[in-house]
Order: sequence, then structure tokens, then C-alpha cells
Amino acid sequence: MSVFVDSNTRLLVQGITGRDGSFHAKQMIEYGTNVVAGVTPGKGGQRFEGTVPIFNTVEQAVKETGANTSVIYVPPPFAADAMMEAAAAGVQLVVCITEGVPVIDMLKVRPYVIAKGARLVGPNCPGLITPGQAKVGIIPGRICTPGNVGVVSRSGTLTYEVVYHLTRAGLGQSTCVGIGGDPINGTGFIDVLQAFENDPQTKVVAMMGEIGGTDEQDAAEFVRTRMTKPVVGFIAGQTAPPGRRMGHAGAIISGSSGTAAEKIEAFRAAGMGVAQRPIDFVSLVRERLA
Repeated sequence: MSVFVDSNTRLLVQGITGRDGSFHAKQMIEYGTNVVAGVTPGKGGQRFEGTVPIFNTVEQAVKETGANTSVIYVPPPFAADAMMEAAAAGVQLVVCITEGVPVIDMLKVRPYVIAKGARLVGPNCPGLITPGQAKVGIIPGRICTPGNVGVVSRSGTLTYEVVYHLTRAGLGQSTCVGIGGDPINGTGFIDVLQAFENDPQTKVVAMMGEIGGTDEQDAAEFVRTRMTKPVVGFIAGQTAPPGRRMGHAGAIISGSSGTAAEKIEAFRAAGMGVAQRPIDFVSLVRERLA
């Protein structure tokens, strides 16, 4: 199942009448994303902005509109049900923006979504954007431009900073994917790296990790053994003391496995370029494109 969105994306917005859902639905429509439906229980039959039909259930929305992608803006207590409802209805790509989804809920959601054959991005993520084609989530469209740099990150705001630097330097992006910083999520670095490896538009990958866990080390091994395209990386939280939580629930060092130093060493061992600061991506990407 693809991680990407494009001009064929038919998007439904779960929680479209809420504060966040309505704000970002307008942004996605303005960007040119094909938003075909909204879902808010009890508000079926209404229309969002006078054009987008609202349904009571995802099943109804998919049946009536052919939606193939869902983005979720619902409060944390209801996010697990929203993700499973989308997968059960046959949605192929489910993107959950909601922050604060209980880890115990994700222990149910992740295997359920996989069993249904769907791809989940998130929770607690900024979503994804293929510049000039479709935006699903909260990544600001105005900082992105079409090109051939694939971007994948655990951090939302760090994604924006790196994309902004790339765009200002004339380095456009193929697709930008925020996988989220929670301990249990639906899509990891390796899933996105494999997608970029298979994507003819992507020539080089910019990857932003952070302290905590071993996802970056696993990704580095994948880069070393399975990828032909160059990858440059950055680790956030390099000055954090052991045991300190860094915003994301997954960004905590346990023992020596989650330290920045170990992750950077893994990157270097895999032949990846390592950025010391977000702006360093510009020179590292330019070198590899050349």
C-alpha cells in the first residue's frame, strides 16, 4: 500500500465540522486536494462550505463518494475508533493527525489496520504532501515546491523547517511525510524509505529523526543494505540528558539505545550524510544530486 498522495487522492475528513478539522479542511481544499466527503456523526446530510457532503459514517462516505484516503481530526478518546472505522470501510490510506492517543489504544489499532490491508500514517503526525498535487494533514503548502527530494521525519515542526530551507535553496520535494513521534505508529521510516526507493520522482532522501528508541538505527541498516538512492539525516535532541522526555512520547532515551550519538554513528556507518543543523540539508542534498 502506497504511503503517498497524488492527484488521484479522493479525501474524506473525519471530524470536518470541529475546530481543527474545519480549519485544515479549508486549507486542503484551497491547496487543490480533492476533498470529496466529511464525516461527523449526527450531521449527515449537511454540507461543508456549501459543497463537501457530510456523512454520519465513513462507510456511507466511501460508498457514496469513492473516497480512498482519510484524514482524522477527532479528540484523542475517539481517535482509535476513527482509525479502525476508516480501515473497516475500505479506506486505503488513513492519516491520523490527533495528538495524545493512548498507547494502549494503538496496541489494538495497529494490528487491526494492517489486517484490513490499509496503510496508517500517525497518529500525532503532520500528515503528508506531494507538492502541486495533494496535501493531507497540516504541513503548510506554501513552503513546499515540486522537485525530487523525498522528506521523511518524526517531527512535524522540524519537517517544516527543513522543507523551508530546501525550497528557499531551489530544491523541490517529491513527497514530504511526517510519520509522527508516538512509540507505536502505523508507518515507520523503513516503510517510507522503501517507497522513496521505488519512486522514480525521488532522487535523494532527507530524513529527520530524534532521540529515543531504535527506529533510526533500523532505518540506517535498511539504507546500508537495501537502498541505491542517497540519504542524508539529522537527529534532534543531541544535547538532551539521558532520561529526559523531549516533547514526543517516543523521544526518551532508555539505556544507550536511544542516544543521539548512537543514531548519528549508525547514519555514518550506513554511508549517510549527517546534518549538524537543519540548514545543513541544503549543502548535503546538493552534493548528492550533483
